[in-house]
Amino acid sequence: MKILIVDDKASIRAAMKNILAGLGLVDITEAVDGEEAWFKINDEFRKGEAYAFELIVSDMEMPKMSGLELLRAVRNSNDIKDTPFIMATTVTAKQIILETMRLGVQAYIIKPFDAPMVELKLKQAGIL
Repeated sequence: MKILIVDDKASIRAAMKNILAGLGLVDITEAVDGEEAWFKINDEFRKGEAYAFELIVSDMEMPKMSGLELLRAVRNSNDIKDTPFIMATTVTAKQIILETMRLGVQAYIIKPFDAPMVELKLKQAGIL
């Protein structure tokens, strides 16, 4: 499974990458914000990779392009609109959580997270 982890903090990306690797998910690409993630998603299509990323795990609050903006872009793209998307963030505002659910996020993980929580959310989302 090809995964894209998007977070502006290298330590969070590393932690998520280690947790996913412990679950046997090792084909991971990283992006520092939504803008870079969107570029990498589109770059995979330019290379001819259909459905290049099979899972996106994104922070909410990032410079240039937020996780919510990235989620909207993914859902508005016919080619990748069904890509599983997990939000991993400190944002707990009910209105924002409901908006991500409306947009079809598969899981919402509150930071700080740990391996059992990530595994549980992946199972609940039908990814594992």
